[in-house]
Amino acid sequence: MDNEIYSHERRHSHKVPVLGVEIAPFRIPFHRRLETFAILQWTLTFLIGGFGLTFFSLYLLFTSYYWVSFLAYTWIIIDRWTPSQGGRRFSWSRRWKIWEHMRNFFPVELHKTADLDPNQNYIIAFHPHGILAVGAFIHFGTEATGFSKLFPGIKPSLLILRGWFFFPFLRDYVMIAGLCDSSKNSVDYLLSKNGVGNAACLVIGGARETLDMEPGKHRVLLNRRKGFIKKAMEHGASLVPVYSFGESDIYDSTCNVPGSKMRKLQEFLMKFTGFSLPIFHGRGIFNYTMGIIPYRRRINTVVGKPIPVVKNPNPTRTEVEDVHTIYVDALKALFDEHKTKYGISEDISLEII
Repeated sequence: MDNEIYSHERRHSHKVPVLGVEIAPFRIPFHRRLETFAILQWTLTFLIGGFGLTFFSLYLLFTSYYWVSFLAYTWIIIDRWTPSQGGRRFSWSRRWKIWEHMRNFFPVELHKTADLDPNQNYIIAFHPHGILAVGAFIHFGTEATGFSKLFPGIKPSLLILRGWFFFPFLRDYVMIAGLCDSSKNSVDYLLSKNGVGNAACLVIGGARETLDMEPGKHRVLLNRRKGFIKKAMEHGASLVPVYSFGESDIYDSTCNVPGSKMRKLQEFLMKFTGFSLPIFHGRGIFNYTMGIIPYRRRINTVVGKPIPVVKNPNPTRTEVEDVHTIYVDALKALFDEHKTKYGISEDISLEII
């Protein structure tokens, strides 16, 4: 599998080693430069965009442009409910050319196994999170992989941490792609007050899952994640399992053993900020050895068959457990059915933690 993971990176480049660092060649096709720029802007947005723009806005308060920050924070207060009430999407922004370049960097592909009825609502459950949740964003936050063509009449809304919508400027940038906050109120709105044909797209493992992630391992945080099951039952929304093969391989990361000092620090910071701090590295802009840009490794995302859920406004814990078991079995079956197509050995199983 390792040879397959690295084959795409090597195919179009001639690496030049300098002191152990593999330097990218100066002359490469222009489209690859565009692809690198596209993934760089998303990487910076995801990793430092929120805090970077917050610090920048605070700096502006001490300049003659203080009014820009004042307006930005006033807008956050006025517009505070929009992220939990369907957001503010613009179809044209989901079709920007930059998203196609970002798709082609890896590349990323979306595979359909069954139709989704546009007269119903859905919770699309995405696994695994990966470092950047690249697959989730490209598929559900853009039209780069043709979601609307594969599933006509379905409007996907990728749900992310509510904290993103307190960052000035950035909140509106992600909202135009159709992103909403992942609160209970937001899910309730999408599944009950926004008509039919809605898909609330959740990355189930969330930030916590990244702490257990390792390249080549297929491990998802799911045993205690049952809130999405309860919401599906309350609204009678079908559950759609999604597995993204290769999502965990685009970075080299370290899984710190639970109980270790580093793991305790990571969990402490995540508890108070909502953001995890996994230890990882990828490649750089001009080298293939070290940096924050992910490696060019193919991602294949498979959308499974919808699991019908009977509406139950007040499900008991046992009833939620029963549906959760059905969902876990369906996710495992999806993984087992498609794993060999994407370079995973037949004897490898999906690990549920």
